[in-house]
Amino acid sequence: MGRLKIPTIIAFFVLVFGVAVGVFLVQRTQIFKVGASPELAPQDVRITNIAGNSFTVSWTTDRSAVGFLQWGTSQGGLNETQLPEEGEEASNLHYVTIRNLLPNADYFFKINSGGEEFDNSGIPWQTRTGATLEVPTGTRTISGTVLTATSEPAQNVLVYASAGNIAPLSTKTSASGTWVIPISQARTDNLQNYVQITDRSPLLEIFVQAGPLGISSAQIYPIAASATPPMILGQTHDFRQETGSGASGLPEANIGLPEESTPSSKFSVPEGEIATPSAETVVLESVDEGEIVNTTKPEFFGEGPPGTTLTILIESPDEITDTITVPSSGNWSFNPPTGLSEGPHKITISWRDAGGILRTLTRTFIVQAAEGPAFESTPSATPKPTATPKPTLKPSPTATASATPSATPRVSLPSTESAIPKSGTLTPTITLSIMGLGLLAVSFYIWKYA
Repeated sequence: MGRLKIPTIIAFFVLVFGVAVGVFLVQRTQIFKVGASPELAPQDVRITNIAGNSFTVSWTTDRSAVGFLQWGTSQGGLNETQLPEEGEEASNLHYVTIRNLLPNADYFFKINSGGEEFDNSGIPWQTRTGATLEVPTGTRTISGTVLTATSEPAQNVLVYASAGNIAPLSTKTSASGTWVIPISQARTDNLQNYVQITDRSPLLEIFVQAGPLGISSAQIYPIAASATPPMILGQTHDFRQETGSGASGLPEANIGLPEESTPSSKFSVPEGEIATPSAETVVLESVDEGEIVNTTKPEFFGEGPPGTTLTILIESPDEITDTITVPSSGNWSFNPPTGLSEGPHKITISWRDAGGILRTLTRTFIVQAAEGPAFESTPSATPKPTATPKPTLKPSPTATASATPSATPRVSLPSTESAIPKSGTLTPTITLSIMGLGLLAVSFYIWKYA
């Protein structure tokens, strides 16, 4: 029985089929490893607010998408998932905080953007938590408002603060465009101590990233940084002449009273009577301006005229609005129906006095329920600067739309050559190439000796 003869045409088709399958598999590997859409690629990636038990990651995307972090304690063990505090909502701006971590420990993460996984040039991003520090006794905050070019409040945009000896801090604006960062909890570059704010501290750079709405930046001295003037998107500001609103460095809360023609009082207290705060106006006693509250369910209380209807608005990721009536005792209290997220909040109480005039009282406070400071910092990291034009500020370095990798060993971030983080491995390509060469050799053998 002679040898089985395989026609040359069959060998040719076998070769073509092998090459086609190899090309398809290579393309399929690239598509599912690198990411299908450049618009989903994370840009301006920054690591901020590092404490002994937490850190924050923020980034932008060209297209609105749902983003979250996959993280762990080793490069190959990214088994944990962390969603943004506001939940799974599509946005161009992304802000995620990982909590309940160990101090002085290394952590790794990748970014999932729109269902696609991105890393930092083939490896996860890496950072290290700081030491556990006691909450400082004094409180100094910086705060302000971000407005669009049409003077509308810029909601949920990213605000960064950094200086030469201060590791970067960050937060998001509220529904009214306001923001608060506790500068007294800023750490040194090595994350082992708090920064001492003095009149010799370097200029503080404030940078606002609003994605499609644009950016803004400002300079101010930390010793004077309290209630800063409004920042307008698309503009560069110079607040170096600002002196702050008081020795404490805290913005002053006040009650909106109508202007009077004279500074004299319009009422008198008969001799023998004692005027109480609740007799004339509403007072909030439980929270001071800029105070750090160590619970997610704070109780607000104070005094006011009995029978007065109070409208209470708490500006958080989800706004809380309610009305209460001051009881006959004149002592009122209010408990939010849901817990407040950690970070800056603003409470506004409004009512009408006996003359029908609308009065308001506003306080800004910070919820910090976890161990250690809620707003602490570390040098930021990014795979590539964003393409958004950045303003120039002098004499100090400008606040840019993206941060450069830290020179310290805490953050290990190799640079990338494009805005799309790269991932995958060369092994499948080598394997497929060997398979293709094998098919070619077999086909040649069949053609020559069949």
